[in-house]
Amino acid sequence: MADSKKITVSISRDAARYVQPDTPKSEKLKAVQGEVKFLPAEIPLVLYYLSRDPDPEIRSAAVSGLHGLSGQLLLEICDDRSVHPGILLLLAKIHGKKQKVAEVISLNPAADDQTLRYLADCSQQTNENTSTSSDPESETAEGDASEESFAEELEDEVEEEFKSTYQLAMDMGVSEKIKMALTGDKEWRMLLVKDKNKLVSGSVIKNPRITEGEVLIITKCQLNNDDILREICNNKDWTKNYQIRKSLVENSKTPIQYTLRFLSGLTVKDLGLLAKSKNVSSVIATQARRLLMNKEKEK
Repeated sequence: MADSKKITVSISRDAARYVQPDTPKSEKLKAVQGEVKFLPAEIPLVLYYLSRDPDPEIRSAAVSGLHGLSGQLLLEICDDRSVHPGILLLLAKIHGKKQKVAEVISLNPAADDQTLRYLADCSQQTNENTSTSSDPESETAEGDASEESFAEELEDEVEEEFKSTYQLAMDMGVSEKIKMALTGDKEWRMLLVKDKNKLVSGSVIKNPRITEGEVLIITKCQLNNDDILREICNNKDWTKNYQIRKSLVENSKTPIQYTLRFLSGLTVKDLGLLAKSKNVSSVIATQARRLLMNKEKEK
């Protein structure tokens, strides 16, 4: 496997956190036991990751999960064009003897030549087997044995190395992260804005594709890099958005001069909430009360 071609595939941050090495065992077990909601295309990917987990219980549960995929969910996954070809090959090797599954995978444009060849060979073997008699009990035993050994054989069966966005970031140098922060998509921006290196996190806010919605999310975070909030405060286009201004006031990391400036433009209702809030500094709460009193006098 030393000459295997390495490829990467991204999964959402919510899914990626269940496959990280430091994720608690209890959380990983929830993922493999179907207690966590994932996008259909991510279910086999998460199970694949966890089928290689160092913990034998998690590994076994993930393998059982891959074998246990059935019914409409399995067909939906196999029909999803966003599923990686390597995952389709994996599902073909596990469920390819089911005629309907084989048909759906075959019709999926994402299925590569290797998967199609495997399904063709599988179909031929099935036809040959149906022409000879067999012992049902031996078939069941063979199926159980293949499931038990599947975790050990998986490394040989699937050549691709899958990595989540989070895992990719862990392997990157600072310059690579900065480049991705400046050019990457939303998933990369939301990950790298929390990076400990201020050059990396600060580059996210300069990404030309960043949206107001993302800026609002960032203003609600307790970031390590105060310069990001400063950049937002100085951007007139973003601070036209009332929710962004309000969020900046509520964020304890926002520089006080900006907080006081935006505070005066808040509604009476929001000023009232801030005046009573224990989540803001006493300076902000006091100033909110003063502004409320002034507004009352103006009536």
